[in-house]
Amino acid sequence: MSLLEYKRKRKFSGSGKTIEPKGKIKSSGKNIFVIHEHHASHLHWDLRLEENGVLKSWAIPKEPPTEKGIKRLAVHVEDHPLAYAKFHGTIPEGNYGAGKVEIWDKGTYELLEKNPNSMKIKIHGKRLRGDYILVKTNFGKKKNGWLFFRS
Repeated sequence: MSLLEYKRKRKFSGSGKTIEPKGKIKSSGKNIFVIHEHHASHLHWDLRLEENGVLKSWAIPKEPPTEKGIKRLAVHVEDHPLAYAKFHGTIPEGNYGAGKVEIWDKGTYELLEKNPNSMKIKIHGKRLRGDYILVKTNFGKKKNGWLFFRS
């Protein structure tokens, strides 16, 4: 677990700096999750799951599924600090991910099953509730594509 990639992509000092939290690796002890609605260059949703003191993160190009039978692409991105779970606001122009960030849903989750290529979780949120699966795919050159769906 590392926040090096997260910190490398952001300007935390000087004019036009980001308002995002610097953060550090720590645990909430609750297995929190958050989904951000991110109005950046393209509207997308960011799924973040607490694991080992950071938020594991996936960018989802379409609204997360609330019903069975709907699958969404989820692109695995850099880990985010745990403090990001409470973050909302507008990332200034000229910064990575510039645009408005709102909390779309939040709560806790239970890890039901996990292996290197899949994860089954039970989400306890306001909009998302129930069992969900993340499955790694071989789509794309970078091999960071996953599918996210309700089971």
